[in-house]
Amino acid sequence: MLKHLVNLVKGEVTGKVESGFPERVLNLCAEYGITFWDLNWASPVEFTFTMTRRDWKRLRRLSRKIDCDMTAVGWKGTPFFLGRIRHRYGLWVTLAVCTALVFWGSFFIWDFEIEGNVTVSSQEILRALDKYGVGFGTYGFDVDSSELRNYILLEIPELSYIAVNVKGCRAYVQVRERILPPEIVSKREPGNTVAAKDALVTDIQPWDGQKMVLPGTTVEEGQLLISGVVQDNVTGVRYLRGMGKVYGRTWYHLQCRVPLTVQEKAYTGKEKKRYALLVGKNRWNLYFSSSFLGDTCDKIISWEKWELPGGVALPVTMAAETLRFYEIVERERSEEEALTLADTVLTARLDEYVEDGEVLSRELTSQVVDGNLVVTLVAECQEQIGRLVEIPKD
Repeated sequence: MLKHLVNLVKGEVTGKVESGFPERVLNLCAEYGITFWDLNWASPVEFTFTMTRRDWKRLRRLSRKIDCDMTAVGWKGTPFFLGRIRHRYGLWVTLAVCTALVFWGSFFIWDFEIEGNVTVSSQEILRALDKYGVGFGTYGFDVDSSELRNYILLEIPELSYIAVNVKGCRAYVQVRERILPPEIVSKREPGNTVAAKDALVTDIQPWDGQKMVLPGTTVEEGQLLISGVVQDNVTGVRYLRGMGKVYGRTWYHLQCRVPLTVQEKAYTGKEKKRYALLVGKNRWNLYFSSSFLGDTCDKIISWEKWELPGGVALPVTMAAETLRFYEIVERERSEEEALTLADTVLTARLDEYVEDGEVLSRELTSQVVDGNLVVTLVAECQEQIGRLVEIPKD
């Protein structure tokens, strides 16, 4: 394949040889190292073959010593293509203008590559850059990396580092997100640990302060568990932080309704494609239909950025929209399917309630009421129920 491409660049000539002794031409090629291919015999005194444009000219000079008639019957490759268009001055002017525009456009930013971000979205970073004045079509030499860094770090406090390197028409944005330090707990401010929810206390671990309940005690939400106000006969009243861990058993009674008749999409198989051209920040629709599609189709959009050979980005993006039409139909949902869906929803809700703990046991019950499957989840959990509250100062 590579050799074929090289020959096309050099130019290929298909020649026809007619002679009473055609083997003399082949002997000349062997003697002077002239390479040829695609040899086809039309008759004992006539054949065709292909070689490069340079070797064809060389063979014609050498064949003058022998009695033969050599005729070029085919031309292919870059030299012949350029020869055919050498008098088309309008084409050459257009090519020169396009080359100049591409060269000039390479000094502007037409593409961004962002790496290093996890929690901060790329759209948020691009909006901050655009707010500062670095966006699509910005002159690359006007980007001041040091000044830009200070602005973006103030705009997005979740970032600890950002660097913008412009290479050609592409801006490479490298960021590092800030690692937040752990919350500093002040032990000087007095406080109490109270129950965050109703529970049966199973273990209490006071770090600072005096415990006010014992394991096996049933407590209500807001009840004092570890007191930060301690009094003794030696020092009198002392105000402490009142921190600690309190574990207890909790019970949850969650319920949800799942309809047994559900409306779903049924795709008709009809699809429609339409395209739009995005040049910089401008959009040109390549279709004449209205952009309002109604509520009976899904729209899937894909973007393809145009690039020149060598990875040179262009400010042109082709947007392809695929429209898939559907109808709304009703379907009866089985009780098993509804129970599985309810189990997923109730489990997710239970996980939100139990942040620092585990589920010890769970039981699902269900019954059909008015066309709905009513599912009830009863769960017993072991979790940390202590919550620190500040003691108001007088």
